[in-house]
Amino acid sequence: MKEYYKILIDGIGKGLTVTEIVRGLSWIGAELSDGSFGIAMNTEGSSIDRRFPTLVGMDARLAAEAVMSWNMEEASEGMAVINAFYNTEKKMRELDCEAPYDRICTRGYETEGKAFAFVGHLRMPEETVKGAKQVYIMERRDIKGDYPDAACEYILPECDIVLITGSASVNKTMPRLIELSEKAKTILIGPTVPMCPALIGHGVQRLSGMVVRDKEEFKKWMVSSSGNPYPYGYTFMI
Repeated sequence: MKEYYKILIDGIGKGLTVTEIVRGLSWIGAELSDGSFGIAMNTEGSSIDRRFPTLVGMDARLAAEAVMSWNMEEASEGMAVINAFYNTEKKMRELDCEAPYDRICTRGYETEGKAFAFVGHLRMPEETVKGAKQVYIMERRDIKGDYPDAACEYILPECDIVLITGSASVNKTMPRLIELSEKAKTILIGPTVPMCPALIGHGVQRLSGMVVRDKEEFKKWMVSSSGNPYPYGYTFMI
């Protein structure tokens, strides 16, 4: 179950340090010594003490281990560090990825007559589930019409296509969600998704994440605002 996190942490290059952690209303930002900047959903929960007093000044690979913390605020910081390494325009060019203009993460998949599951109340273009026979939405918050997240254990194994919010990496449910979706085409989606190609083939077929295009403007926005960060970034798919 820890293999997912091991892949992410082991892939981080040496010689990088964390220079800044920015905590916003909905998002956490992390900047590395090479200037790269990544974000993660700001997940609440600090009943357990932090593993590290601060990630600032730490080696990036070591700081990334904070994602395994059961202090969710610290785990959010660790995930932002991971994304600062992977989610850069330079790496996307090296992987020959294009930023899709329509954000339809199911492009190229047969969707007609398929059963979909959304883990997280995701706002997606209607074309994402074109022709679907069934769409399930599972969410921790109490939203009318959504299934509780405990329903994942029962519903995901029966679905053809599963879209999982990247924030599941922070709360540690991601490995189990991937396991439950082993019969489906599984897509990780959202600004918290690490664009790490080594995840492909480990129960994941596609990654759809975000690269911040203007970190200084995003920092100003995130400390005073909440909501959708996509106006401040590019969506890429692997």
